[in-house]
Amino acid sequence: MISVLLVGNGNVANHLLKVFQTVKDLSVLQINSRNLTNIPTAAITIIAVSDDAIAKVSSKITNPFVVHTSGSVSLSALQNKTRKGVFYMLQTFSKDKLVNFQEVPFCLEATNENDLKTLETLAKLLSEKVYFINSEQRKALHVAAVFANNFANHCYQIAEEICKIHQVPFEILYPLIEETARKIKLLSPKEAQTGPAIRNDQQTIQNHLVLLNLHQQEMYTIMTKSIQDGH
Repeated sequence: MISVLLVGNGNVANHLLKVFQTVKDLSVLQINSRNLTNIPTAAITIIAVSDDAIAKVSSKITNPFVVHTSGSVSLSALQNKTRKGVFYMLQTFSKDKLVNFQEVPFCLEATNENDLKTLETLAKLLSEKVYFINSEQRKALHVAAVFANNFANHCYQIAEEICKIHQVPFEILYPLIEETARKIKLLSPKEAQTGPAIRNDQQTIQNHLVLLNLHQQEMYTIMTKSIQDGH
């Protein structure tokens, strides 16, 4: 039985709590990061708070093994005097959207091999997608994830706005979005690229720009140039 203490009550902490509670080999407690006057002991303490709060929160914890869940914060940011590690899940978490943890990649780091094995054991109770990633690699991975997820989602938002203005159901784009995601499992993104930018179809590009507002035109022009420069 592995004892786990979750510190935090945001999306990541709450999703972890729910999935940990389904695992019979775990004993889990959750506390609010604002109330650290009486901290329960646990084999693994997982800090799931905002990046800028990790140092302050960790400095108040004396439990033997403390890890954070951030993709962009190094292991050395932890200020506890005991053993340290990282338990990063490469996934987007929203409040009311269930996550299939069996498909979530876990990126692990620790200051010694035994602790790394402990984190691996914990991660494999939830998922088989386990990777050993150091702090510099994780920072780069986090930037890549911003492009793949946050920026891509912003493009979906712009696409939805265009559809609304022209009274077209956004759901028409769902199969295209899904096929694009499936295709890059078989081809590299560079090989999978299609559209007027890569064809240098200037007439279509100009026709598109006329339909867009100034912000959308700026985004379209930047993306078009980036695609063309990349090929």
